[in-house]
Amino acid sequence: MIKIKSSRELELMRIAGRITAEARASAARAVKPGVTTAEIDRVVRKTIEDAGAKPSFLGYGGFPASACVSVNDEVIHGIPSKNRVIHEGDIVKVDVGAYIGGFHGDCAMTIPCGEVSEEAKRLIAVTRQSFYEGIKLAVAGKRVSDISHAVQTYVEANGFSVVRTYVGHGVGAELHESPEVPNFGRPGHGMRLQPGMTLAVEPMVNAGVFGVKCLSDGWTVKTLDGKLSAHYENTIAITDGDPEILTLLENGEEL
Repeated sequence: MIKIKSSRELELMRIAGRITAEARASAARAVKPGVTTAEIDRVVRKTIEDAGAKPSFLGYGGFPASACVSVNDEVIHGIPSKNRVIHEGDIVKVDVGAYIGGFHGDCAMTIPCGEVSEEAKRLIAVTRQSFYEGIKLAVAGKRVSDISHAVQTYVEANGFSVVRTYVGHGVGAELHESPEVPNFGRPGHGMRLQPGMTLAVEPMVNAGVFGVKCLSDGWTVKTLDGKLSAHYENTIAITDGDPEILTLLENGEEL
């Protein structure tokens, strides 16, 4: 069942979204050579808790940390570790969520550590832009798959592939709500978008094949061919006009 948010509920989601964006920005500043993924996780948790919120991911389905930190060929759901050190040239995906006032924010981005390869730079840029290409279609009256098709078309036109096993989703009082928001598919299908719907749109883009595998820890997802992957996500609200990005800083930026 799709949950349509009232104006009051949307205001609460803006608060959650802003704190989530602050956590993402803090994580981005923390990505440096020699830093461990556990240290990044600690920064995320402190930022969220200092704002009076709770990390959405901590304990969710048994996840043991406040942030998913995935490096290079890890696509999503990387478990932070004091033994995993970030090196110059790595690309680091940080996915965060914050819960406050009964609602969640959810966002992610891919952060280059120092100087990275040209392919990595392009992969990160295409992944981020594919989100913006997708939400051009996130308007009342369109369908969920219109977003999906726009993401896929842009990614594949740039020579990359979209992950199909994992998708975006509704978000609100629950971290994962209906509907699912795939990053691929034919346009004109799925739920019709309505004002008050809130969605986490999150392209996951691989440099090689779209296939992925989940590791024995039950969480970490890697590319099937060992090539790089990037991730970008924001929580958005469908309005009577253009979509509103809820997971931005107070100044309207992401960093």
